[in-house]
Amino acid sequence: MYFEIHGDNHPDTVLLSSGLGGSHHYWDSLIPELATRFRVVVYDQYGTGNSDGAIGEGYSVTDMAQEVNALLSTTKTQQVHFIGHALGGLIGLQLALDAPHKVASLLLINSWEKTDDHTRLCFEIRKRLLHESGVEMFVKAQPLFLYPAQWIKQHAALLSEEAQKMAAAFADTSNLLRRITAIEQFDLSGQLHNIRCPTGIIASRDDLLVPYSCSEQLNQAIPDSYLYFMPYGGHACNITEPEEFRQILDHFYS
Repeated sequence: MYFEIHGDNHPDTVLLSSGLGGSHHYWDSLIPELATRFRVVVYDQYGTGNSDGAIGEGYSVTDMAQEVNALLSTTKTQQVHFIGHALGGLIGLQLALDAPHKVASLLLINSWEKTDDHTRLCFEIRKRLLHESGVEMFVKAQPLFLYPAQWIKQHAALLSEEAQKMAAAFADTSNLLRRITAIEQFDLSGQLHNIRCPTGIIASRDDLLVPYSCSEQLNQAIPDSYLYFMPYGGHACNITEPEEFRQILDHFYS
């Protein structure tokens, strides 16, 4: 599995886990700041980016958490502060249940306890685009699910460049579809009371993909959790509203 380590001279480690795309590049803008305070481990999830490999049938979020556990061993990391976006947050929740001694804290960005019917509908639309119109149309639609309309309008050139990279990254549609299936089947209902580490939950009120009520449910289910609302920013609010996101980081890790 491909990984990078930044800020290696710090005693505490943060691990960054991305959403569906799985790429470590999702965190590029955040890594320099985190690396001034933490040893930062970032990785490409299996079957994405530089972590080549074909994903088999029945692949699950539990498998993804086991891969992270193996990554911690490879990087000689005994315990992490886990930051996860969407699917990355699901991986963090699963890891905190399966290996609680490995997780010092969780910071979850637009994540959920059980995949919501609205989110399933969004993924159904995206899968239909993939099957009927191909990767190019899937990638063109991607920003609509991630970013607010005004942000898309203001960053058209950047998104065009990203689309070319994503088209190559999503070329293996079987891996992508099996990762989506893993998300659709995710359900930790009735288990989250067993999470004992400090947990921060970040919800964007204008997230098109994941209703903010999913974060409210997480907050109710996890002991010792704190809910942060961002009024604007869409699904990828840490990218679209970096200053507000950094203020949340400062509060949570203070």
